[in-house]
Amino acid sequence: MTNNASNRGVVYQGPGHVSVESIAFPELALGNRRCDHGVILRVLTTNICGSDQHMVRGRTTAPQGLVLGHEITGQIIECGRDVEFLREGDIVSVPFNIACGRCRNCKEGKTGICLNVNPARPGAAYGYVDMGGWVGGQAEYVMVPYADFNLLKFPDPDQAMEKIKDLTLLSDIFPTGFHGCVTAGVGPGSTVYVAGAGPVGLAAAASARLLGAACVIVGDMIDERLDQARSFGCETVDLKQDAPLPELLESILGEPEVDCFVDCVGFEAHACGHDHHNEQPATVLNAAMQVTRAGGEIGIPGLYVTEDPGAAEAAAQKGSLSMRFGLGWAKSHSFHTGQCPVMKYHRQLMQAILFGRVEIARAVNVQMISLDQAPQGYADFDGGAAKKFVIDPHASVAA
Repeated sequence: MTNNASNRGVVYQGPGHVSVESIAFPELALGNRRCDHGVILRVLTTNICGSDQHMVRGRTTAPQGLVLGHEITGQIIECGRDVEFLREGDIVSVPFNIACGRCRNCKEGKTGICLNVNPARPGAAYGYVDMGGWVGGQAEYVMVPYADFNLLKFPDPDQAMEKIKDLTLLSDIFPTGFHGCVTAGVGPGSTVYVAGAGPVGLAAAASARLLGAACVIVGDMIDERLDQARSFGCETVDLKQDAPLPELLESILGEPEVDCFVDCVGFEAHACGHDHHNEQPATVLNAAMQVTRAGGEIGIPGLYVTEDPGAAEAAAQKGSLSMRFGLGWAKSHSFHTGQCPVMKYHRQLMQAILFGRVEIARAVNVQMISLDQAPQGYADFDGGAAKKFVIDPHASVAA
């Protein structure tokens, strides 16, 4: 593949503004050295994520010019000489975590906090602030390092394209929602509350049902997103109501608490009831401790940041939140935070998709768009659209 081939990608231009620009064609290189363990992908699908939206809103320290996109599915067009188990033409899912496969954390399966792929801190991702400077995949082509370790190969390319709207969600939100449920202790017969009916929240709700939950309740303030949760069998609570959350849960369950709580909102949380227009970044975490049974578990796949320059309060700007942690201690709660280690789950979830055990694209309401429609997709998503926008940069899915 020649270095002067063309490539285009979605570029962050400052708060509220992204554009589609010509960008460099990827090379099998890391700085000044070759990346013989990497591959170059022709991107088949690449998704807009709520985490991207945090950056685009100006709520992080993301630099102007960052090529966005960490949810990538593609076809290999070039392999480095050290790649042994993948071939040109393979269709693969790319975990959003970049992991070396060699460090202590990777060997323990903690691929979200690899020690070798980001000089600033453990963990890396494509096209994301403070996550190692890796070029994002909301583009026509992208380079993926440590390919043998990172990539999930789909067994049949034709089947993969038939199921691509579901399989594209394996790069992040399906495993992330599933991880939130697993770490919250969801199992057969559980009662589960999922905070937030965005794509990750909907994926968590679908995951809870896949795991055998008896009742899955989803809370949000956007009517269309609550409608989407009900479309596949969830109960819902409208958090614009002034009624306390325990009371809303009791009206559904007959008791004011749940076995398992999954926070799919994160640091841009808003207060509930009549005050719902105001941010209150710890409100979901405090609600979790209030309504989770004593001895219960709380999964927190929702993003919390060390710096939030857009926060209203000085403490929140440094990632300090006002939590009733003593309540969680008193109730012996377990909290699980951090990036989902995608590789822990993606093969099993691929099988669930391929064998028809879950219709995850339907659950999160996938809508395909072109690369040139990405800026409008960001705007619609920011407006609360009950959709998961998936970019089709080469019109491969449309074809």
